[in-house]
Amino acid sequence: MTTAASALPRAQSLAFRLAMAMGFILVLVVLASMVAATRFGQAASDEAFDRLLRGAALQIAERISVSEGQAEVDLPVSAFELLSLVATDRVFYRVIGPDGKTMTGYGNLPPPGEEAPNTFYNTRFKGVDVRAFKLTRQLAERTISGEVVILVAQTTRERTALANSIALRAVLIIAAAGILFLLLALLVLRVALRPLARVERAILEREANDLSPIAIPAPKEIAVLVSAINRFMGRLDRRIEAMQNFVADAAHQIRTPITALRAQAQLALEEKEPARLERLHRRLYARSVGLGRLADQLLSQALVSHRADTAEKERIDLRRVAIEAERALHAATDRTVALDLPDGPVWVEGDPVSLREAVKNLLNNAAKYGAPPVTLRVARCGRRHAAVTVHDHGDGLPEELAARIGERFTANGIGPDSAGLGLSIVASVARMHDARLTRETCADGFSIGLEMAAA
Repeated sequence: MTTAASALPRAQSLAFRLAMAMGFILVLVVLASMVAATRFGQAASDEAFDRLLRGAALQIAERISVSEGQAEVDLPVSAFELLSLVATDRVFYRVIGPDGKTMTGYGNLPPPGEEAPNTFYNTRFKGVDVRAFKLTRQLAERTISGEVVILVAQTTRERTALANSIALRAVLIIAAAGILFLLLALLVLRVALRPLARVERAILEREANDLSPIAIPAPKEIAVLVSAINRFMGRLDRRIEAMQNFVADAAHQIRTPITALRAQAQLALEEKEPARLERLHRRLYARSVGLGRLADQLLSQALVSHRADTAEKERIDLRRVAIEAERALHAATDRTVALDLPDGPVWVEGDPVSLREAVKNLLNNAAKYGAPPVTLRVARCGRRHAAVTVHDHGDGLPEELAARIGERFTANGIGPDSAGLGLSIVASVARMHDARLTRETCADGFSIGLEMAAA
């Protein structure tokens, strides 16, 4: 058998989710750091080795001279000493005279494609990648003038190894720092989530019927969750209380009429005289009608209590509510009620079902306990309020009972078999809509109704 708990997807820890997210971010940071460190390492390595190439070219340029109308170069040993410190790399050079001929060095060492006087460039020579520097020196002697081009090149194996070493060290440092940060973040996260554990313990340690608000200190972010839980438990508490009240009302209100109905039915079974039997039949009918009305009111009360927390308010015309309530009364009792409605719509924000039940119960009370004729009015009360009122020509409510409208198990005092549920329903609907329950006794009768904000 599949239970609701087993049907739920397996929950993942919040700490695990955050750890996965931070780990993913860490991997992205490491990858980006690898790219950046590789570029930085290559740039740093090029800068270090390029200085050696420039130094060697400058030393060669200082040893160029003019003798007997010819340019000569005396290669200094020191020019290649620094370059030779890198034992695995090979060094190439070439000196091109003003006439374009190679004065010394490798004659096939290619110059750069551009005409810039001093520039670094990459090329291939003797089947390997080399990094070269071109230095131009201007000769302006009486017997000779022009440019002498000095090319110094070196293979790139060591500079590539240095760049990779710099990049690897940088990545290892960043990765180690990232892992340390991740561990510290998980530790801080575990400490930060302790208030959730306190909330869990506070809920699990409660009695099953304890729906009072949770009152524990919590950070602002978790306090929002605690507040939401408290609001939910408040709604659940009101729903359970409404259900318990309904059960208590039903048990309290229905027990007596059912007992009386059973007693009269038993008397009718034993009665032989036709006249008395007819009276018993009439009483049975009256009791059954009253019991049906009571059951209808109990169901109406349950409906209103349910919709108080679940129904969404909508913009409705009070005239339509009055018309539907009058039709429901006429269909159930065959009684006729006069309608006094304005020409234009009277808009309010509310639940049409609950308002219709309230007006229907007001009409039932007026039709049963008031004096005809009964009038149902809808009117505007200024610019901000609207009212729906039931008026009859009876004496209305006694003052000592008027203040107790809406209390459970309180009879309205205007009929011997009244349970007071009708006005209790009206009071519940008034609270639901932030409305005011109005009543007025005047010379021509009694009026009772709801006054609420206009939409």
